Amino acid sequence: MTAQDKTAASVVAGKARPRGRFPHLKRAGDFLFVSGTSSRRPDNSFVGVEVDEMGVTRLDIRAQTRAVIENIRDILASDGASLADLVETQVFLVNMNDFGGYNEVWAEFFDYDGPTRTTVAVHQLPHPHLLIEIKAVAWRPRDSES
Repeated sequence: MTAQDKTAASVVAGKARPRGRFPHLKRAGDFLFVSGTSSRRPDNSFVGVEVDEMGVTRLDIRAQTRAVIENIRDILASDGASLADLVETQVFLVNMNDFGGYNEVWAEFFDYDGPTRTTVAVHQLPHPHLLIEIKAVAWRPRDSES
């Protein structure tokens, strides 16, 4: 097995381009590492953000959480994996008052047999409209690819 077979990184087409020189996804053997993922769309707008004509901003933790998990799902799918292959997640919330809404949406996707999860509060994320970011690790043996 070559080093290329053991480790491969990719920027996934159709997803928001990373805001730095790093991949969306990196495979290391049978593990897939997903970089911190937000609700950012390819056009650099964000799911879960409304700004009215007066500039008043409304941020929706439920919509952002759903979009983040769906983005992770799509990134994993680019390498033949799914959310069921996740083994660990690390969640970053700007405000722990959003924990309830985030937890509700989490339960739409995962149960007790889902990935392990650590949730921490952070001072800020790379954009002021972001309430949540998630990084993840999945286990998907190459042998299981069709």
